[in-house]
Amino acid sequence: MRFDVVTLFPELFAPHLTQGITRRAFESGQVDVRLWQLRDFATDAYRRVDDRPYGGGPGMVMLAEPLEAALAAVQADRGAPPAVVHFTPAGRRLDQALVQEFAAAPGAVLLCGRYCKPFSRGVTQNPTPLRGPRPWPPIRPISTRRRC
Repeated sequence: MRFDVVTLFPELFAPHLTQGITRRAFESGQVDVRLWQLRDFATDAYRRVDDRPYGGGPGMVMLAEPLEAALAAVQADRGAPPAVVHFTPAGRRLDQALVQEFAAAPGAVLLCGRYCKPFSRGVTQNPTPLRGPRPWPPIRPISTRRRC
């Protein structure tokens, strides 16, 4: 089972891959975890991946362009379009049934952002981005049970 983790902080995952039960699964090859730094897919000089919400409002939203580039790179590396999961307080609750769903699949892409409304409505609800149809399935929001 392969998990691709798209995150701003890949160094935070190192302890989970070197200790305990997850280490044993990782070392035995039962689980393959690949970390993708989202800033590597930013195109500007400052490697920005977020911006203020259009029309104002509190907080920041994730830019769609770096995320689309990261997902395209993950799909090119995997070969087949994987399930894409975004952890958000507004998503479906992560329960045993959902974990079993993931266990039956060949893995997933995990989007680990720190955004309550990460993409506004541009990525999650727009079936065709500006550059053509998306090659990956719709993003499935999973609840983190954290309030924004």
